[in-house]
Amino acid sequence: MKVGSLIWCLLGAVVLTGAASAQTNKAAGTQQTVVALEQKWLQSQKTNNMDLLAPLLADDVVDTSTEGKLMTGKAASIADAKRVKWASAEYENVQVNVYGDTAIATGIFSGKGTDTAGKPVNVRERFTDTWVKMPDGRWQCVATHGSLIKM
Repeated sequence: MKVGSLIWCLLGAVVLTGAASAQTNKAAGTQQTVVALEQKWLQSQKTNNMDLLAPLLADDVVDTSTEGKLMTGKAASIADAKRVKWASAEYENVQVNVYGDTAIATGIFSGKGTDTAGKPVNVRERFTDTWVKMPDGRWQCVATHGSLIKM
């Protein structure tokens, strides 16, 4: 192999390594951003504050409840969230996988509270939230799904 070819190969390897490192750093930053947004969502549940939740949801968000009810649109998701006043709400094992401008967050939600009829609510569910980076740079949830975990 000629020395010039070897130099070009080494230079190419350095460039590719740098690009891979930049992608890893970008994914890590996105993961942190989405985890922070999930924590903001949890805070909206803990405080029953829908003003915290509203900016996190895309206008046409698709929400599948633990009962299998399909709701479309931010207003429907917020109305559903108002059905329970949480006395306690916690997340466990929140993980985020990044695919370009899309991120999938999974975790477990545990909460105790009362519904609008005053009936006690005690749930533990696995959730999956799909986040997309919008053209304006904000991350918003475009789909959410919950599945009950039997206690």
